[in-house]
Amino acid sequence: MTKFQKMYIVLGFSFLLLFLFLSIKPQKKSTREMQKIVKKELKPKILPSLPIKSKFTFRKYSHIKKFYKDIINSAIEVGLRYNVPPPALLAMAGVESGYARGYVGKITGNILSLGANKNEPELPALYLPHIKNKPYKVVYGSSIRKYKKDDLIWRQRRKSLKKDYRPKSIAGTTKELDYLDTHPKARIEAYKECMEDFAKRWISEKKKFKPFQEARKMLNSAVKSSSKDILFSKELNEKFIKTISGRRNSFNPRKSWAPKVIKVMNKVGLVELCRAIYKKHKTFDKAWVEQ
Repeated sequence: MTKFQKMYIVLGFSFLLLFLFLSIKPQKKSTREMQKIVKKELKPKILPSLPIKSKFTFRKYSHIKKFYKDIINSAIEVGLRYNVPPPALLAMAGVESGYARGYVGKITGNILSLGANKNEPELPALYLPHIKNKPYKVVYGSSIRKYKKDDLIWRQRRKSLKKDYRPKSIAGTTKELDYLDTHPKARIEAYKECMEDFAKRWISEKKKFKPFQEARKMLNSAVKSSSKDILFSKELNEKFIKTISGRRNSFNPRKSWAPKVIKVMNKVGLVELCRAIYKKHKTFDKAWVEQ
C-alpha cells in the first residue's frame, strides 16, 4: 500500500467519524427536568444535627397551644404545691378532655374527667344537638343559634357523673351551659380547681385504692431525696403516669392509656415547656416556639 493510499484511508475514516458525530443530535431536556436539576443543585445540604422540623409535632395545632396556654401556669403552681409532676398533669388533662373540646369538659371545666363525690354537683342529663354528620361536635348554649335547624340533630345526653366546676349558683344545673366559654377567668379558675382536686384528693395516701397510695409515696420520696426540680424530669413523669394506670382501681385501668398520655407529653414537649417556664422564667409564647 502506497503512502498516498494510506493518507486517503485516514482522511476517509476521519470524515466518517465527523459525519457520525454531527448526525447525532443531543437530547433536549424538558423544562420540568431542567427545573428539577437546578433545584437539586441549589438545594442546601442538611446536617443531621440541624433538624428543620420541630420534634414536638403537636405544637403545630392551634387548639393544643390555646389549651395549654390557659392552664400551664396553674398546673405548675398546683404541681409544686402538692408534689405532682406538672407535665404529666398537663398531658392527662389533654387526653381526658380532648384539649377541652369535649362538651362535658367545656361546660363543667372538668378537664380530668373526675367523678363527683357524694353531695358534689355533677352535670345533669341534657337534651343537646350535635352537628349533622359530626356526632362528636355537640352544640350548647347561645352557639345553637348559629346553625340552621336542618343542620342539627337533637339527642338526650345521659347524666355525666362528672363534677361540675362552674360557680355554685349554676353548678349541677342546666342553666348557663356556656358560662365558662363567655367568662375566661372563671374557666381558668375551674381548670385549676379541677387539677387541685386531683393532686390533693386523688394522689393521697388516704385514698383507699393502692395505685394512688403508691403514687403519693413515690412522689414524696423522690422530692425528699432530691428537690422539687425532679417533678420536671421525664423519667419521674412517665413513672407516675404508669403507676396510676393500667390496673384495677387505678385512674384508668386500660393498658393503652399510659402510652397515649406519654405520647402527648412527648409530642407537645410538655417537660421541656414546663422547665423553660419554671426554671428559665420564659413566657409561654417564647417557650412554645423553641425546638
